[in-house]
Amino acid sequence: MTLIVLIRKLLKALNSDGTPGQVAAGIALGALLGLSPLFSPHNLLIVALAFLLQVSLPGLFLGWALFVPLGFLLDPLFDTVGGWLLLDQSGLVPVWTAWYNAPVIALTNFNNTIVLGSFLVWLVLFVPLFLLARAGVVRYRARVYPRLARLKVFQAVKGSKAYDLYRLFRPE
Repeated sequence: MTLIVLIRKLLKALNSDGTPGQVAAGIALGALLGLSPLFSPHNLLIVALAFLLQVSLPGLFLGWALFVPLGFLLDPLFDTVGGWLLLDQSGLVPVWTAWYNAPVIALTNFNNTIVLGSFLVWLVLFVPLFLLARAGVVRYRARVYPRLARLKVFQAVKGSKAYDLYRLFRPE
């Protein structure tokens, strides 16, 4: 993904019609998509949850795009956290055994140290990430967007026929 595409997605998410809470929830949920391995079954649940809760989908994709590189960098940490829980905590062995033998829970792939570690790290960071993202969206909309709206380039794009065509087909 190029830097320009990422910037466009960032601006689209921040300028979307959703409330700051919806955009922040999308970013926080998208963080799990980026931090955990892509083909983890819980990612499908996160996407379904995003649709059910009506969070900002541009925010979800923005969170995913921002956290994919961070997920790769933090894989050793996730492996350590997951390994500590799966291998070093003998008191949890009955729990992991029961989960692994349960028909649906076994599909979560939580017997993988990186999947379990990334999920638990995300779970711990969800609320702070949500609060930071919400504060950032509120600040952006109050201070940065009005300055951008005064730029000639921004006005030219917004006043162009291409923008009108975009607004015509934009889902509300």
